[in-house]
Amino acid sequence: MRTSRLGLLGCAVLCALVAACTHHAPLALNTEPPLAAGEHQRVLNGVRLYYRIAGEAPAERAPVLFLHGGPGYNSYSFARLMGPRLEKKRRMVYLDQRGCGRSERPWDARYSLEVLVADLEALRQDLGLERWVLMGHSFGGTLALEYAARYPEHVAGVVYVSGFSDAASSFATWKRELERLYPERLASAPATPAEDKDTSDYARVMRALRGVDAQAFFNQLQFHNTTSLQMQEAVDAESGLRNTGEMSRALFSTELPNYRFSAPERVSAPVLVVGGRYDNSIGLESMKALATTLPHATFLEYEQSGHFPYLEEADRFEQDVTRFLSAVP
Repeated sequence: MRTSRLGLLGCAVLCALVAACTHHAPLALNTEPPLAAGEHQRVLNGVRLYYRIAGEAPAERAPVLFLHGGPGYNSYSFARLMGPRLEKKRRMVYLDQRGCGRSERPWDARYSLEVLVADLEALRQDLGLERWVLMGHSFGGTLALEYAARYPEHVAGVVYVSGFSDAASSFATWKRELERLYPERLASAPATPAEDKDTSDYARVMRALRGVDAQAFFNQLQFHNTTSLQMQEAVDAESGLRNTGEMSRALFSTELPNYRFSAPERVSAPVLVVGGRYDNSIGLESMKALATTLPHATFLEYEQSGHFPYLEEADRFEQDVTRFLSAVP
């Protein structure tokens, strides 16, 4: 694995093909109040979680918890690229999920949507918050939805960016793009007799990616232009963080290949759904479809973006999100 950006949804499944295993050395646990500005490490739900708090806002305004993608990426790049813009109006909490970034890899390798949502609830309680806003990018959007459905009383709003909610729809997009970029590859990819039994789009794409530059394939799915790709790679290199592949392998071997968000009616908070027209790692149609099922959702299409609207159309993203948050207590 050459860059930590492989942890982003779309590139995450490459962890099934290659793995990286570097982390920053753990920081000492701090004893400051959990909502104090700065870096924090807390043992919550049986694992040491890293988060950073920044930004100024009136105490009565709900903080925003940012949930990164992957599975297995980290919060650094969003905090670096968009954080300073949003921190002018809101207190931001940047969390590295268990096994990700600067957080601890759980000794029992427990990774599931249920456990990850429980981590978030443990953090909310530790912070002493009644309600917060969830902002999730890619797989982080999945966690935001699952938490909002499980704990609607604690969610003031959701910003859902390039999120993963319908595996079949997203993997159909992968298959379409693979056929376009590598004609005949799906038909000619070798498979073992056992693999032949799995005819899902996900399994077929994963088999077809053997022996090709999968990094380049997912780059094309995620980025609308090379300038954005270069900016993302530079920030990833600056962070020094890597995706171990542990969370990705666990979730893609269990829940994610057949995942579909099944409780939209339980999400009572307002939701801003942001999708890039050229995001072929998720597919714009699945994001549009999700917005129609949520009781209080607004969908915004970013015409010049792929998977990273906050990078590719940063000014618009700042304005849209700030406007949405201004209407959320």
